[in-house]
Amino acid sequence: MSSGQESVYSEYESDTSQTSKLLRKFKETPFVPIGMAGFAAVVGYGLYRLKHRGDMKMSLHLIHMRVAAQGFVVGAITCGVLYSMFQEYVVKPKE
Repeated sequence: MSSGQESVYSEYESDTSQTSKLLRKFKETPFVPIGMAGFAAVVGYGLYRLKHRGDMKMSLHLIHMRVAAQGFVVGAITCGVLYSMFQEYVVKPKE
């Protein structure tokens, strides 16, 4: 390889660290981390409530928590799609 190609690859690798990739993705799609955080919050709440579920059956409790987690993620995805459509069709200047 020539020295020109090596410098291009090293520059590309230094620019695309894991942190910079993650921050770039968060800026491009802000509702993905919101959905992930909501999912984690529902799972955490479900684990906390697992101890204090009373006479509710385990399977019923798990079904409720699964539906809540999926609902939060689907809601975040829907908001993300609406946000990206708004950015593309309303905010984007017309040519």
